Parts: sequence; C-alpha cells; structure tokens
Amino acid sequence: MANRILIVDDAAFMRMMIRDILTKNGFEVVGEAQDGGQAIEKFKELHPDLITMDITMPEMDGIAALKEIKKLDPNAKVIMCSAMGQQAMVIDAIQAGAKDFIVKPFQSDRVIEAINKTLGL
Repeated sequence: MANRILIVDDAAFMRMMIRDILTKNGFEVVGEAQDGGQAIEKFKELHPDLITMDITMPEMDGIAALKEIKKLDPNAKVIMCSAMGQQAMVIDAIQAGAKDFIVKPFQSDRVIEAINKTLGL
C-alpha cells in the first residue's frame, strides 16, 4: 500500500511541485492544506503517514502547526520545507519534533530521500 502524505504549503505551485514529485515516486497524496490551521484539521481527518510542512505561512506558521500536531500524535512524521536562509527556523522545527527538512526550490531526489528516511523505507 502506498504511503499517504499530506502536503502543507501556502503556495499552490509549491504544493503542485511536491505532489508531482511524490506521485511520480509511488506515494499517495491524501490531502493538501494552505496554512497551519488547515494542516491540523486535515491531519485529524486523514491520519496521513507523513506531512510535508512549509514553515512560513499566513494564519498559523508551520512550526506552530507542527507543535499542535505533535500534541495530537507524538509519533506524527513531519518534514519541514523552508526557503534558503531559514536555518534558525529549521533548528526550531527540529527541536519541535520535525524529522527532517527540505530546502526550496525542491530537488526531487532530496525530497524522496528525506521521505524514505523518515518513513524507514
């Protein structure tokens, strides 16, 4: 059975890029969210195997959403996505429980490597 992934990013084209990389590599994208609040709702509804989470989003940022998701499920697997130059935020995210991070612009092999490593594939 394909691993079920939730994509969270406020930019539609970024979600599309990740969805494209994931589906080409045999993963199932079960949902998408465009901010942290939506991410938490979708997580509760869909119970994905993994979440890719943008850090910088309106309403609720990725780190706040990560902390809430970790309260709901301490075993949730979340990979943070950040633009270059957000190292301090990446460190915050890892301390908050993120398993890994990928840097934008996305490189297909790095995305798949991070996901496979996080899922233990």
